[in-house]
Amino acid sequence: MKKHLLMTACVMSLMGAVVQAQSCLDTEKLVKLDAEYENALRKGDVQFLDKLLAPEFQWVHNLASLKETKAQLLLRVQQPEEQPKARRAHDLSLQRLDKTAVLQGLSSVEKWNPDGKTFRTSRYQFMRTYVEHKGECKLLAVQTMKVWSSEAD
Repeated sequence: MKKHLLMTACVMSLMGAVVQAQSCLDTEKLVKLDAEYENALRKGDVQFLDKLLAPEFQWVHNLASLKETKAQLLLRVQQPEEQPKARRAHDLSLQRLDKTAVLQGLSSVEKWNPDGKTFRTSRYQFMRTYVEHKGECKLLAVQTMKVWSSEAD
C-alpha cells in the first residue's frame, strides 16, 4: 500500500511539472504569441485580437495621450488610417510571477510614405502584461512610449 501511495505521489508530481512546463507563459510560447499579436495589429485581425485580449484590456499610449479599451482597439483596427508595412518586436525581456508575465521590448512599426515606394519607421518602448487564465494566455494591459522616429515630427 505504501508503494502504491508513493508511486501515485510521484506520478502526480511529474504530471504537475508537465502541466506547468506547458504554460502559455513559457518564454518561447509567449514570444511567438506576442509576434502573432503584432501581426494581428498590422493586418487588422479582429478575430485573433478578440480571442487574445482580456475583457478588461487597457492600452495606454504615448504619455497617456490615448487610452484604449478592448472594444475601442477592435473598432480602430477595423477602420485603420493606414495599414503598416511591417511591425516587429525586438530586444525583448520577460519577467514572470505565477500566472502573470510582463514582456518588455521595442516595437518597430514601418509605414509607407505617400510616394508608395519609401517608408518611415517609428520605434516604441512597450510593456505588455499577459495572464494565464483557464489555460489560455490573455493580454491584459499594454503601455507604449514612442522613443524614435525616422519622421520629422
